[in-house]
Amino acid sequence: MKKLLAVILTLAMVLALCACGGSQAPAATQAPAEAPAAESDLAYVQDKGTLIVGITDFAPMDFKNDAGEWIGFDADMARAFAESLGVAVEFIEIDWDNKILELNSKSIDAVWNGMTLTDEVLNSMGCSKPYCNNAQVVVVKADVADQYQTVDSLSSLAFAVEAGSAGEAAVQELGLDYTAVSTQADALMNVAAGTADACVIDLLMAGAMIGEGTSYEQLTYTVSLTEEKYGVGFRSGSDLVDAFNAFYADAFAAGTVKDIATVYGVQESIVAE
Repeated sequence: MKKLLAVILTLAMVLALCACGGSQAPAATQAPAEAPAAESDLAYVQDKGTLIVGITDFAPMDFKNDAGEWIGFDADMARAFAESLGVAVEFIEIDWDNKILELNSKSIDAVWNGMTLTDEVLNSMGCSKPYCNNAQVVVVKADVADQYQTVDSLSSLAFAVEAGSAGEAAVQELGLDYTAVSTQADALMNVAAGTADACVIDLLMAGAMIGEGTSYEQLTYTVSLTEEKYGVGFRSGSDLVDAFNAFYADAFAAGTVKDIATVYGVQESIVAE
């Protein structure tokens, strides 16, 4: 009798296990889990209420006035863009060579500082449409400028260039001797002090910073090494790219871009939308 009871109980357990197993759908037919929604960079900025912009000291795009406030064509445009998003703007002076790291770590939300749209930048960031034309030019002391009017004449010079800049890329490509410094302003100071023979900086900066009526009257620019365009950099895949492009189109149509550009003397360089 006990043996019969044990057999019955065993059969009951087997049937129960079979029933439980039969109620589960085969793994191959289970619905795949939904991918998480992509994070909105625009919503992230609006939620925290601040657009943090990475810059360097680079007149006429970003520089401080007598009150210590950041002004310039890029700075003023960044304020207008932030206002269009309903947020405040904050400027952080960064090491230009670390701009991609700063962006990806969310220390900043945008790189907006006369940034040349190089292959590295285009492959590492979400970039806006070009908004300004520019070039990389060689700056030397005016009293020797007649000796350095061609690319071939530059081979004997010791250059100072901003680390991670289009100017550094230009001298590297030509195989010229150079020292990397923190900013383009530092590069200019090296030439003025005689610790470098020449530097390579943005044409727009050269127009604002050197020659008659400036702090560097003894300097001038000669050879143009590249032609290029500026853009604003956001994180890869960021929806702030589309937000900026729409803002720029509206601001250009309203005349705001030209008005701000005229204040800083760069109106001839802006890209029409």
